[in-house]
Amino acid sequence: MRPDLRTQQRDFLLEITRAITAQLDLSEVLRRVLHASLVMLAGRVGIVALSDKHDGSFAVRAYSGIAADDVPQLNGKLQELMTPQDEGGFSREFLNKKLREMADVIDPRLAQSIAMPLVFAHNPLGLLIVFRSYQTAITPEDLSTLQSFADQAAIAVNNAQLYGELNQEHQRLEAILNHSGDGVFILNPDLTFQRANLAFERMTGWRPQEVIGRLKSDKIVWDSLESADIEDALTAGWAQTESSDGRADTIYVEGDLLRRDGMKISIGITYAPMFTADGRLESIIANVRDVTNFRKAQEMQSIFISSVHHELRTPIAIIKGYASTLGRDDVEWNSDVIRENMAIIEDEADRLTNLVEDLLTASKIQAARELQLNMAETDLRGVAERTAARLESQTNHPIALSFSDNFPVIPGDEMRLRQVIENLLTNAIKYSPEDKTITVGGRFTEKSVTVFVRDQGAGIPKEQIEKVFERFYRVDDKLTSRTHGTGLGLYLVKAIVEAHGGEISVKSQVGSGSTFFFTLPRD
Repeated sequence: MRPDLRTQQRDFLLEITRAITAQLDLSEVLRRVLHASLVMLAGRVGIVALSDKHDGSFAVRAYSGIAADDVPQLNGKLQELMTPQDEGGFSREFLNKKLREMADVIDPRLAQSIAMPLVFAHNPLGLLIVFRSYQTAITPEDLSTLQSFADQAAIAVNNAQLYGELNQEHQRLEAILNHSGDGVFILNPDLTFQRANLAFERMTGWRPQEVIGRLKSDKIVWDSLESADIEDALTAGWAQTESSDGRADTIYVEGDLLRRDGMKISIGITYAPMFTADGRLESIIANVRDVTNFRKAQEMQSIFISSVHHELRTPIAIIKGYASTLGRDDVEWNSDVIRENMAIIEDEADRLTNLVEDLLTASKIQAARELQLNMAETDLRGVAERTAARLESQTNHPIALSFSDNFPVIPGDEMRLRQVIENLLTNAIKYSPEDKTITVGGRFTEKSVTVFVRDQGAGIPKEQIEKVFERFYRVDDKLTSRTHGTGLGLYLVKAIVEAHGGEISVKSQVGSGSTFFFTLPRD
């Protein structure tokens, strides 16, 4: 090759490698590599195949002068080409044979093929193949120039692949951040916002674009705080240096936040520092979690434990008191007194049994175990009459019965359905003024029966009706402070009714009482 032609070729090589390495889009890099290869070698057909990082297989990623229908067959030939014959590796005869087979797939008139591996840091990235329509000798200088080009192309492909992976990872992290159920915001070391996600907006009312560049204290305004916030932690020396084990030294704060609209929300924030390579604080990642419901559940559970303590202690104290009285040696009790006292002991023992039964049932439901129902023909009217008679003897509330004639028996668990009626009646007694009549009754159709319990109590506020069947929930009104209960009665009622394939509902008006209905199938 003449010196001026070689210089021209090298200048061209320098120009195209600069253009290639300036690109980070893999598709554009491959297009330029292919174009430059065809120009340099006066090729008619070109292929760039890349290796899959997961399984090492090769596939055509860019091509010129080839019909798209031929690409699957070429991929098969590539696999054969890149599979060593034996431990000795590839022979020139084997390579030439496979390249000839690929040329025949494309166009049998192709006369010469030149294959250049794309290798970066001893890592095979792919293969560049150029097919020509004529045969010509390739000098060592030509090979050196081509190898330099292949090396530069490998660098460009590697950079583009790394950029693509980084971009994909960035998009993945963006998707995780924006669609996370928890609020996330990132602070600069001076505690100004770098960014925030959509969940942060839902919790605080501040749109992400409104907080960027603003001080954290301007947007995170506490109504009450249980521990020191990030400002105090930084002043005290938190996150000044990275820990020796490389783990983030997080801090957690919790309190009631004032939203943008003035409403309050209970949140917990976990702060984690991020450091630069030389150990300086670069940013602070904050994860925000809405703990309002968790706090309510804790409060309800505390009330429940207190209520259970009272509910258990009261019958136990009464049983112990009457038993001790009957057991006195210095008094002779007549049979009527003994009978009355024993009846009270029996009633309180029943009350205690019912409470324990409620607790066990609730425990089974909470453990996600299906309620075991002992199904049999059940006379709901008879169950209601017996339950009403027993409860009426223990209270000043009259209990009236209002069942349709010929009220049918249904398949059901009598013990569980008695628990339903007793809980509804007990609930009505608790929340009704004395001497006000409570009514239990039933109606039926061909397919179902409906039982109702109606009281003349204070009623349930509209906004609380949907919550009365929740575990531990008790209606918040003046009567609540004067009545005791575990907040499990209606929760169990709903669970038992639904286990029978039924439905429960309530109609109520403040000041006019409440009526609870449950409907069960007859079949």
